[in-house]
Parts: sequence; C-alpha cells; structure tokens
Amino acid sequence: MPAFDLGTLPILTLNGLVSAATLFLVAAGLSLIFGVTRVVNFAHGSLYMLGAYIAWTVGEALPRSTFSFAAAVLVAMLATGILGVALEVLILRRLAKAPELFQLLATFAILLIVQDATLWLWGPEEKLGPRVPALAGAVTIFGKRFPEYNLFLIVVGPLVLGALWLLFRRTRFGILVRAATEDREMLAALGVNQRILFTGVFFLGSALAGLAGALQVPRDSVHLGLDLGIIVEAFVVVVIGGLGSLGGAFLAALLIGLMHAFGILLLPKATLVLMFLVMAVVLVARPQGLLGKIEVPQRGPGHLAPRLAPWTPRQQMLALGALVLAAAVPLIDDGYPLVLATEIVVMVLFAASLQFLMGPAGLVSFGHAAYFGVGAYAAALMVTGASSGAIGALVISALVAASLAGIVSLLQARLSGVYLAMLTLAVAQIIWSAAQQWMSVTGGDNGILGIRPGGWVGDRSSFYWGALLCVAASLLAIRRIVFSPFGLALRAGRDGRGRAEASGIPVGGLQAAAFIIAGLFSGIAGGLFALAKGSVFPTVTAIGQSTDGLAMVLLGGLHSLVGPWVGAAAFHLIQAEGMRAFDFWRAVVGGLILALVLLFPEGIVGRLARRR
Repeated sequence: MPAFDLGTLPILTLNGLVSAATLFLVAAGLSLIFGVTRVVNFAHGSLYMLGAYIAWTVGEALPRSTFSFAAAVLVAMLATGILGVALEVLILRRLAKAPELFQLLATFAILLIVQDATLWLWGPEEKLGPRVPALAGAVTIFGKRFPEYNLFLIVVGPLVLGALWLLFRRTRFGILVRAATEDREMLAALGVNQRILFTGVFFLGSALAGLAGALQVPRDSVHLGLDLGIIVEAFVVVVIGGLGSLGGAFLAALLIGLMHAFGILLLPKATLVLMFLVMAVVLVARPQGLLGKIEVPQRGPGHLAPRLAPWTPRQQMLALGALVLAAAVPLIDDGYPLVLATEIVVMVLFAASLQFLMGPAGLVSFGHAAYFGVGAYAAALMVTGASSGAIGALVISALVAASLAGIVSLLQARLSGVYLAMLTLAVAQIIWSAAQQWMSVTGGDNGILGIRPGGWVGDRSSFYWGALLCVAASLLAIRRIVFSPFGLALRAGRDGRGRAEASGIPVGGLQAAAFIIAGLFSGIAGGLFALAKGSVFPTVTAIGQSTDGLAMVLLGGLHSLVGPWVGAAAFHLIQAEGMRAFDFWRAVVGGLILALVLLFPEGIVGRLARRR
C-alpha cells in the first residue's frame, strides 16, 4: 500500500469532495425527478452536457469577468430547465402509464439524439473555458497548492442541499413535491394538478443538471462524452442513496467521490469495478438504498401480455422458408451482404435470449450485454490461449455466461422493476470495467485480436452456415422451453406471482432458471460474435450493446417469440446502413427507438398480429 505524506491525505480528501459536489448536483436532480414522477431519466446526462456547452458559449460571447461567469451559469440553468420541461411534456408525459423499460429506452433515445445535435452545433473539438477571475488563485494546504475554484465547488454542494431542504420544508411547492413522493394517488384525489407539479419538478431537476455542467467549465474541458460519463455515475449515486432521497444522494455522492479519490492511489486497477461493486452490494443488501423507501412495483413488461400459441402448419412452413432463404445468402453474394447477414444471425440469438427473459419471464434487464460480452471474451481466450476449436470455444462461452447469469439470479431474488434493471446494469458495468482495466487478460482498449481457430470457421461461407445452424437450433430450443410445463409455470408467475405461489409454483426458482437460460444463449451469441469478427473489444459489454438488444426486442415485439428475429434484422440493417449513409447516425437510431416506443409499443410483429 502506498505511503501517505502529510500533505497527500488532505488533498485527496478535498479532491474527493470536489467530485462529490458535482455528483450530488447531478444526482439530486435525477433523484428528485424519480421521486415524484417515477421516471428513470437517462437523458439527464445530456442536460448536464448541454449545460456545460451553453455556459461555455455564453462565457465566450461576454467579456471575461466574474459577472460573465455567473450570467453563463444562470443562462445554462434556465436553458436546461426549459429543455427538461420540453422532454417531459412532449415525450415522457405520453409514457406516464408505460412500464419503466419504455421510459428508460425513450430517455436513452433522447441521449443519442442530443449527442448528434451537440456534435452538429458545436463540432467534435473539446472546448476549454476560462478561469473565474475572482477564483483563479490557489491556497496552500500542508505544502500542497489547491485551486480556490475547487474549494468553491466543495461549498456549493452543501449550499444546494440546504436550499433544497428549505424549498421542500417551507414552500407550498415543496410540500406538494414531498406529498407526491409519498403517495401520488392520494395527492391526485385531493385535486392537485399533477401535470403542473411534474413539469415544475422536471424544470428544477433539469436546472440542477445544467448547474452542475456549467460549474465544470472553468476546471475541465467540455466534450461530447460528458453525458454518458456522468449519467452512469449519477445512477450509481442515486441507487446507493435511495431513489427519491436527496439526503441519500448526498451521502452516496460523498462515498463515491472519496472512493474515486483514494481508489486511484490505492487500487488503480479496480477503480471502475469498485464503484459498481458497491452499488450491487447495496442493491442486494438493501434494495431501497441507504435512505430510500421501498417502492411498490410498477407494471412490468408482462403487463397485459397476449397469449402465446404454438405455430400452425402454415407458420411452420413460413419459418422453414425463411431459414432456406437465409441459408442461400452465401450463394447469392459472399461479400459485404454475407458479413452483414452473419452479424444479423448472431444478433437474432442475442435478442431472442433477452426476449425470453423479458417476455415469458417478465424480468427487466438493462445489462444483458454482460452475458454476451463474457461469452465473447471466453471464446476469444479459449482460441488464443488454449488453442481450442470453435465448438469447444462456444461450449465454454455458454457455460461461463450461464455461470455469471446464475450469480445474478441469486442476487435478484428481492428485486423487481427499476431496482432489478439497475442491478443488471451494475453487473454489466462491472464486466465492462473489468474488460477495460484487466489488461493482462482482456487487453483493455486494445482488445483481443487474431481469434482464428481454423477449420470451418476459416471459410466465410462455412462459418455462416455453421452459425445459422447453431442459432436455428438455439431458437428452436427457446421455443420448446417456452411451451414446456416450465415455460407455462414461468408465465403464470409473471402474470400473477401471488396466485402462482399459492398454487405451489416456485416462482423465484423459475425466474432464477430463466436468468441462467437467457445468459446461456446470450453467451453462445457472444461466442459466435467473437469468432465472426476475429477480435473482441470492451464495447461488447458496454451500455450501448444492452440498449441495442432492448431496441431489437421492442422493435420486433416484446411478447412475440418471432419478434426479436424481425427486430434484430431490421434494427441491425438500419444501424449498419445508417452508419454508412449518415454522418449523424446516432440521431437516426435514437429517432427510431423513440418512434417505436411512442408509436409502436407492440412492435412490428405485434402490430401485424393485432391487425390479423
């Protein structure tokens, strides 16, 4: 363990408090919005980023002075507050009665759109803001110089907490917000206009995000990665503190800020993993967080799910015809279309494994990329380290991913809804962090290259046919499981857990098994992906991979077993061709996700089935 000199400990503590102040400002708005509206707002990170860009723009337009800095901060707060209101009124209000999953996806789509809008408005270059003239100096602490502006930030956090406390204790608006946090239905019964209240809360929460972003301009560069970087940490803070608890957010921000500061010195190779590990432990030990309250679960993905029916002879012939057409792709064109078809086949299995978990099992997962990524890395290490063949690599991929899913299944017993989604996100981020920092095994950002086991994998067409056969067999196995007595009992537990348990059905055990089954098939998909690409990078475990899977499932149809097949093909085609045809392809993908959540919640196959 590195030794501390006398000046190191106070400086590290102060650096941790600076990080905690920023995290608290962002997490306070996020927690406030959830506490009243029950919306988990992924676009909150976009408002933080926009606050920084707006403050930088205003600061550049005005003469450099302390007054200009204050004006820039005020403008950023007002602008992001108004943008938050627009988000609530135009989009989230339409999803007020939808399951949490749809709200999560809608706000993530907004994040993608804002990323490209920011790129279009400000360009890709980093922006450096000027120092605040009144706070441009430094003080000496135990022989170490510490910026005055950072001391100012440390003071801002408690001041904002005190101002919010006064607002919620001494004003009518604050009392109504507290009442909404406790019981929204009772508040509505008393005649309070919830729409106006929700809009006011969104303005306040969004303004806090803008304030946090604006305050970072004098001490850090403004760039396009600010949104995802801060929102993940803010989610960790909110979940640890307790969704809807400002005091919990403040305590959790202190914990994470100090953990960052000291972790860089004490555990430099585990700083990313440590934060998400703490989040997972808190979720398992105390699902409501340190100071949060137990929430009544909202409607999950299984709400009003239609009845599944086995294929008719006509549908069986259509499925066989689709398989024959897919098998004919190498005979038509073995160039780029074959590469694209291979990727689609792999993504079909990935989406189908997620749909099995969310549809028949009714379990929300926002980190399904964990099993996909673990399977990809397992296959890569088997080939490059153990000289394994493709079949052996795929078997290990399935077993390793199923083992990880088994661990998660043990942890999820007490969780549901958004808390379960956050646990799966935490697990996925732990895997992503390990892939980033475990250089000796994963290669870090350099990845693992040269995954070439030879044999049938070496020929592009042969590999495609082998992957198609493997995926077809897996999809058939998933269908057999869904229509087996196990699958029927699983759906019974989804639709009415109390009644199912009263009938003697062990719902918890069935859901744990569902996690393992979904993880196993996702691991196979990850192994096929590694063999197809010949390389693996940490991006296979990132949030984007999980949200892509969610988009595929929703695009095709959440409660249709064929839905993820259609959704994966359509989404991957749109994404691949969009990247080639459009400079701002993220906005295209985000617009697609937003449209399907708002206009086609039943998906393509679901809409066709309803019409029929």
